[in-house]
Amino acid sequence: MGNVMTKLFAAVLAVFVGTPSLAVAATAFDFSFTSIEGEDLPLAQYRGKAVLVVNTASLCGFTPQYEGLQALWETYGDKGLVVLGVPSNDFGGQEPGSSREIKDFCATNYLVTFPLADKEVVSGSDAHPFYKWARAELGVLAAPKWNFHKYLIAPDGRLVDWFSTTTKPGSPKIAKAVEAVLP
Repeated sequence: MGNVMTKLFAAVLAVFVGTPSLAVAATAFDFSFTSIEGEDLPLAQYRGKAVLVVNTASLCGFTPQYEGLQALWETYGDKGLVVLGVPSNDFGGQEPGSSREIKDFCATNYLVTFPLADKEVVSGSDAHPFYKWARAELGVLAAPKWNFHKYLIAPDGRLVDWFSTTTKPGSPKIAKAVEAVLP
């Protein structure tokens, strides 16, 4: 009988929370993406590091932020920061390309060497579970409203801050926040 009650409770909780994975997610390390190369990309592999998760797009007016993201990666990567780009076509259809096209664009135009996920939905009811969890953790105001929205994850997997599209990767605000959570 206990197992039935546990399943019933989990099902009821899932209805109120949205998905079962959100009901049990404790940290960002409970989520996984697929890399742009098609491999598993569990955030748990970054346990002990700070992670900046950024939804990106190749045809956006904010696309030059790739340069600043690469600079963050180069400046803080050896100190424990991972920059993770998550291409998305959610806003203005500004990421229409295939994984191969996105990867080539980033490497050719911005010399990107930080990890990239495969293209994902980052907003609305079909959003990737990480983005649903982030919105639940930090509130609706912290949800992506456009491309190049940024989430900062502490080395223990806590979601500690978010930065809007207009906050450039090289801004003192981001540098201060990153430095505060570096391992």
